[in-house]
Amino acid sequence: MSTFSVGDHVSWNSEAGRVSGKIVKVHHSDFDYKGHRRRASKDEPQYEIESDKTDHIAAHKEDALTKID
Repeated sequence: MSTFSVGDHVSWNSEAGRVSGKIVKVHHSDFDYKGHRRRASKDEPQYEIESDKTDHIAAHKEDALTKID
């Protein structure tokens, strides 16, 4: 079961420091992302997040994300 949903505002650590954005997609099965196969399942979903400051889309596992208001 997913902890986060589409539209949730979350933050995560990146090479550039702490970043925030909104979840735009939740993956419950394996998917291709930027030329790489990403593993996802109902028990371990992955999330696509659009950055608040840029149009960059990141993909992260649940444990990398923190929900913010």
